[in-house]
Amino acid sequence: MDRFRMFFQHFQSNSESVMNGICLLLAAVTVKLYSSFDFNCPCLARYNALYGLGLLLTPPLALFLCGLLLNRQSVVMVEEWRRPVGHRRKDLGIIRYMCSSVLQRAMVAPLVWILLALLDGKCFVCAFSNSVDPGKFLDSANMTSSQVQLFLAKVPCKEDELVRDSPARKAVSRYLRCLSQAIGWSITLFLIVVAFLARCLRPCFDQTVFLQRRYWSNYVDLEQKLFDETCCEHARDFAHRCVLHFFASMQSELWVRGLHRDPADQSLEPPKSSESPEDLDGGSGKAHLRAVCSREKMDHLLSTWYSNKPPLDLVASSRHWGASLNHRVPMVVPRTRLSQHTDV
Repeated sequence: MDRFRMFFQHFQSNSESVMNGICLLLAAVTVKLYSSFDFNCPCLARYNALYGLGLLLTPPLALFLCGLLLNRQSVVMVEEWRRPVGHRRKDLGIIRYMCSSVLQRAMVAPLVWILLALLDGKCFVCAFSNSVDPGKFLDSANMTSSQVQLFLAKVPCKEDELVRDSPARKAVSRYLRCLSQAIGWSITLFLIVVAFLARCLRPCFDQTVFLQRRYWSNYVDLEQKLFDETCCEHARDFAHRCVLHFFASMQSELWVRGLHRDPADQSLEPPKSSESPEDLDGGSGKAHLRAVCSREKMDHLLSTWYSNKPPLDLVASSRHWGASLNHRVPMVVPRTRLSQHTDV
């Protein structure tokens, strides 16, 4: 149980593992959807190609978009590409690496659907039954052009009375199905060869750039995640302090209006409290609430983070941005007076 918990925590904390798990899940869902899908070709000359190609290409497009939506790095990549330069320069190599990673994971489920459809052959037979040369499969001497096209359109519907138990229909269907499977196996072999060459030849090249791109792409993802978590914690603490101030002011107002009386003392004199507003929450002393304690400062901090992210240099960042707002380490000594201007 402990090993399973450690594995689950590692899987949850590693963005790449999460994305790989999502890709495998989408691939499994794709196989399940295709196996449960009931294929019915319209067997009409004008609609066979539209229906077959639509079923072959439209679900992969939808699965590709789902892969982009479920991949968190796609949003991070667009934000990194569109953000202002500010105090941190943008590296196009990191954006290209993230784009490549996102596209590779998003293409897994669509490729699975296309390969399943090609190996099954039904979509291909429906789409291209009117495109074969009729002279190779049936005797069209006694048939008009419209009759030939109608016969070819009925090839996917083996239960139709026009083509039932027809050797020509079986020949056309067998030819198209073999062609579809040949294309599917060719694509599969091509993808395996490309993956094999990429895996074998990658160590032959310099790994420095690859390691740098991978490190900084993970950094951008984790930085945004930690910033969101810190903002949520600051908002929670700020709301807690505001609620405590509200109830403290309401208590004083009740005493002034005479709506609250002490059972032991009938006087209307409000109690004298020696607690400061900072001690209303039990003396927790949250330093980040003293540094950013108003809406204007918080709005300025958020806009500054978006437009001028700190440079990736801890020494220069500490000199330029001043005290950190890390909630784990209090940077402001309690009972000290803050200036009106806060560097962010």
